[in-house]
Parts: sequence; structure tokens; C-alpha cells
Amino acid sequence: MHIPDDWQPEKQCLKGRAILITGAGSGIGAAVAKGCAHHGAEVILLDKSVRSLEQVYDAIEAAGDTQAAIYPMDLEGATEKDFYDLAGTIEKEFGQLDGVLHNAAMLGALVPVAHFEAELWFRILQVNLNAPFLLTRACLNLLMQSPDASVLFSSDAVGRHGKAYWGAYAASKAASENLMQTLADELESNTRVRVNSLDTGPVISALRNIAYPGENPQTLAGPEDVVRPHLYILGPDSKGLTGRQFTAQGNSSEKN
Repeated sequence: MHIPDDWQPEKQCLKGRAILITGAGSGIGAAVAKGCAHHGAEVILLDKSVRSLEQVYDAIEAAGDTQAAIYPMDLEGATEKDFYDLAGTIEKEFGQLDGVLHNAAMLGALVPVAHFEAELWFRILQVNLNAPFLLTRACLNLLMQSPDASVLFSSDAVGRHGKAYWGAYAASKAASENLMQTLADELESNTRVRVNSLDTGPVISALRNIAYPGENPQTLAGPEDVVRPHLYILGPDSKGLTGRQFTAQGNSSEKN
């Protein structure tokens, strides 16, 4: 599914919304965070790198957009309690939560399953699957307090159709798609929380560079080029859409 071709975000389309973005220190996460703040959202920036978060925070402030908040967290080492502490802080500071973008991801290595190290497999699933589950569960009550909450999982074509050597990353993205659909089905009839996924297609990023080190970046979209579909899915104009698998750039077969 694609967003409407002619859709453009209104200036304050996210005004009054608090949106949590993981992996907000760089790449797509940083670009979407800036875009959300520019359109009126109070953005909660989550990443393991404090320096990167500060740079995004400063950029938002320099642009004169809605002030953001910083929440440093390493998803790989985070415990169940850490996620409930995060939810408690958001409730104290914002009162509710209107959106979550599960953007943070770990690639690990492109190797055959037969040679995949078990420890690395567990680490990748912790960041890409377990952390989004724990975060969503901890924040679910806050999301239910919103009049229109949107949870968005960053997806990948290899999570929708397996590809050799993508191992734990592909498996985690496939599981995330199923988690998205499960949540959407559970929440559709008795809450105002909608849950969807978005495959942005090939985008310049550190993860993409690891996967395709010899690729010409000039052939790829930049993080800013995929902000618009994120704004649509996180914003009010996609109200009523849940359990959908969105794609940003045609029928993409690869992603950052």
C-alpha cells in the first residue's frame, strides 16, 4: 500500500501530538524527528548516542520548531524495567503518547544461516524485535489515552520475502510485520490505536552502507526523501488505516 500521491502535510498537522522515535540520532530517524517537530509535534528522541541526540535536538531548536526531548537508551541492553521507566517519564512529562516510530535497527552480518553466530542472532532480535515489543507494551496505556494514536514499524522487503544471507535481520523484520498485524487486530475494535508498517525502499544510511559497501549513494533516496510517508502514517490523515503494509518507493526489493 502507498500513501496518496498528491498528499502533502499541512504546516501544523501534528500539533498537540507527542511522538516517540527510536534510532532518532541519525539517518531516517533523525530526518523524521525533524519533520515531525517542523509540523508541530513534541518529539521524544531516543537513541544510544547522546551526542547524536544532542545534534538532532540542536537542529530542531535552530529551526525554531517545536522543542524536542532527549531520552538516551541502548535498546540492546535495555531491560523490561527500563521500558516501563521510559513510559513513566513520558506520562509525567507529556501526559499521553500519540505516536511511536520503531525505527532503530541492527543489521549484524550478511552470512549464511549455517554460519550465523548464536550470540549475534540474539543481539539482533533484541534490538529489532524484542525492544519494539517491550516498548509498545510498556507504552500501550499511554497510547490508549490519545484520541488518535499511531504505532509505526519500520519494515524491509526482506522481512516480507526472505533473501539469502540476511539471516537474523530478515527474520526480525518478518516477525515485526506479524507483531504489527497482531497488534492491529487486537486494538482495532476497542481502542483508538492504529498500527502499521512502512518499507521506505533503498535509502542512504549507515546500515545500508554496511550491507552494500560498494554502492553509489547518488543512486539512492536520502532520509529526507522518505519523511512525507512517515508524516502521513503518524498523522491524522491516515486515521482509520491499521494493519497495513506501506511501501514508500514503488515495489522496492531492498531497503536501508
